[in-house]
Amino acid sequence: MLIVHRPHTDPWFNIAAEEHFLKNFQEDIFMLWQNEASIIVGKHQNTLAEINYQYVKGKGVPVIRRISGGGTVFHDLGNLNFTFIRNGEKGKLVDFRKFTDPILAVLNEMGVPAVFEGKNDLRVKGLKISGNAEHVFKNRVLHHGTLLFSSELTDLGKALKTKPDRFTDKAVKSNRGIVANICDFLEKPMEIEEFRNRIIKYIYKENNSGFYKMTAEDIWEIEKLKAEKYTSWKWNFGYSPNYSFSGFIPVNNGKTGFSLHVKKGLVSGLNILNDKPGNKLIELINKQIKGSPHEESSIRDCLVLIIDELGKFGFTIEEIVNYLF
Repeated sequence: MLIVHRPHTDPWFNIAAEEHFLKNFQEDIFMLWQNEASIIVGKHQNTLAEINYQYVKGKGVPVIRRISGGGTVFHDLGNLNFTFIRNGEKGKLVDFRKFTDPILAVLNEMGVPAVFEGKNDLRVKGLKISGNAEHVFKNRVLHHGTLLFSSELTDLGKALKTKPDRFTDKAVKSNRGIVANICDFLEKPMEIEEFRNRIIKYIYKENNSGFYKMTAEDIWEIEKLKAEKYTSWKWNFGYSPNYSFSGFIPVNNGKTGFSLHVKKGLVSGLNILNDKPGNKLIELINKQIKGSPHEESSIRDCLVLIIDELGKFGFTIEEIVNYLF
């Protein structure tokens, strides 16, 4: 097994690196890595439904879709991510217990009474310290998980505070749980770097491992994948399953309800939900944004063409954009 040195904290690079090592190597691989503050959504999720969009936008937190399933997670430098990539027999590759057992062994050695609970969580006294997901590619499986060591849990809660009643879709939903940091359960205090080293030492000893440092070619290929896929709106947001988003726009002391429908990332229609004075405004907006990506800059560009009409209803472009997300 190769233990890959991963010093980068760029979340786009790190998510791209997993796909690179899964698809371009034949060896079994283990990696530990950290991301700057970011939100990582599952492959089959509706990104907008999983995040506190206005908070995330205001804080400039990157939102990135990964290739594995499962739910949305928050990363920061207080969170340590682990990745196993292994070869195996088709039909027998997915095994959450197999890949979390080594992590549990290290935690238990430290006196942290962590256990595997539910479908894919590691918990301590019922509190979630790790979420896990997997992706199968040919005869290889990628298993990765979070390890909340000393994360800013307040930031996590705010970033993932959602309004699920506003979205209708068939996307995979995150199973939210009460989270905790591993450092709070340690018998003796330690820094995250020591925690990392304890895990690497265990994996090295148990797997007859060797170390691998990324080459210039690896980095070039990962940066290329990052640029072409993982920084794109099309992958991170547009890949979401079809959905409807409901809301309202206050017009003439009334609230005109609407339902915005999105298919393959594009606005397919904006329907009026109640008979209020703003119906003409909704019809005007619908005509202009239909066929546009449900993405802020695209919607804004469409609305520029009717800026005068919006002004007659008492709205700016920015105000309308905020109601549509």
